[in-house]
Amino acid sequence: MINDTSKPLVIPGVFDAIGAKIAQKVGFEAMFQTGYGTSATLFGMPDYGFIGSTETVENARRICRAVTVPVIVDADTGYGNALSVWKLVNELESAGASGIFLEDQKWPKRCGHMSGKDVIRKEEYAEKLAAAVDARKSKDFIIVARTDARATQGLGDAIERGLYYKKIGADAIFVEAPKTIAEMKKIGKSIKAPLVANMIEGGATPISSASTLHKMGFKIILYPLSVLYANAYASLQILKELKRTGTTTKFHKKLVNFEQFNDLVDLPKFRKLESRYGFSTKRKNV
Repeated sequence: MINDTSKPLVIPGVFDAIGAKIAQKVGFEAMFQTGYGTSATLFGMPDYGFIGSTETVENARRICRAVTVPVIVDADTGYGNALSVWKLVNELESAGASGIFLEDQKWPKRCGHMSGKDVIRKEEYAEKLAAAVDARKSKDFIIVARTDARATQGLGDAIERGLYYKKIGADAIFVEAPKTIAEMKKIGKSIKAPLVANMIEGGATPISSASTLHKMGFKIILYPLSVLYANAYASLQILKELKRTGTTTKFHKKLVNFEQFNDLVDLPKFRKLESRYGFSTKRKNV
């Protein structure tokens, strides 16, 4: 999935099964289970250390069952020490996940584009990363090492950590929240590994096209929150209209209709199964 360097891999963030199914139907080759979106949609709370391994694994299981393309899971800090990471990788791989993002923040963590975060010693993170590498059963299970050191230690330290994490065994490196194009270019020139560019609308990093980022040296172009933000915007608009007018007529052309949504959740497939097994006929003959 990440070894083909001829083109960038653009990955959307998803946080539930229906969003994952839509992403697959649109044609995306892989997707990312966002911790930010998981916290927001499960609890209505920010990405501020509120979710744990249980929520992450359960959500991954639902999402992975809904699609056939690879799902890479935001595993935050691993929710503990190296043994916690070892257990988490086993559970996520068993749930059908195809990889993880593992970060070096101190717990409780927070969204990488928020202020107030800090990082653990790189040696402590290396123990977690090594446990993740050892725990995976398939070599195709991707481990992305994320460092948040840019915000606290500076870009030089973040790049140094990225190089160190690559030596430990990470398949890809993610330097979170560079603030300028110049910084992104420096990351691309300094770290010879598959790199992640994190495109958050309104975040700390400038938004650039996939082709531009690929030329800088980035392989994985992540849009983790676009679907979440689009859903929130659409919900706000239609609910305001419903509250104001008592009807949604104004928005009918901006909605999928009843049959279109049934297609998204594969109702025709289940109708065929129902017909094949002949539930109604069998009941009549009993």
